[in-house]
Amino acid sequence: MRKHLARIAVATLAAITMTLSSQLFGSAAATAAPAPAAVRVLYYDASQAAEFINVVHQGAANWNARVTNVRLERWTSGRPLNIRVYADNNWPRAYVNSLGNGTIYMGRQATAEGHNPTRIAAHELGHILGLPDRRTGICSELMSGSSAGTSCTSAFPNSAEITKVNSLFASGALVTAGWRHDGA
Repeated sequence: MRKHLARIAVATLAAITMTLSSQLFGSAAATAAPAPAAVRVLYYDASQAAEFINVVHQGAANWNARVTNVRLERWTSGRPLNIRVYADNNWPRAYVNSLGNGTIYMGRQATAEGHNPTRIAAHELGHILGLPDRRTGICSELMSGSSAGTSCTSAFPNSAEITKVNSLFASGALVTAGWRHDGA
């Protein structure tokens, strides 16, 4: 609650400062470029991802290397938990609660069929970051998922996916809750 009130106070002070600057120095101060959006940090827990723990960390690192408005970090006690990651014997899937919040299942069925586990992890994280399945069969599209085939190992988002995630987190967009299942 204190942090929330502090943010409101800072925002109010910034607005007053901009208004006074505009009145004192003319309209040039008021037309200055807007401040960049704050990076939203999402905390994920992969401790229940069994043999997929390291690929989940790599999938998160792949997103962190490309996007600027959101950062995925390993959850530690005392932090809010946004993303839970589990392993099971089904097909990989994600349940999105809201933008940046949800549950991922790293299903062993896809890796048993030969799909790249790091690509799967990055793809499922993409759902939590607001992206839908595309099923285009294009390997360079992370969100094409399994439709790109087992030979596809590309585990990084492309420029369109990066732009969309940055846009979603800059605007605080709402994302429909529900299952995202890239089943065969």
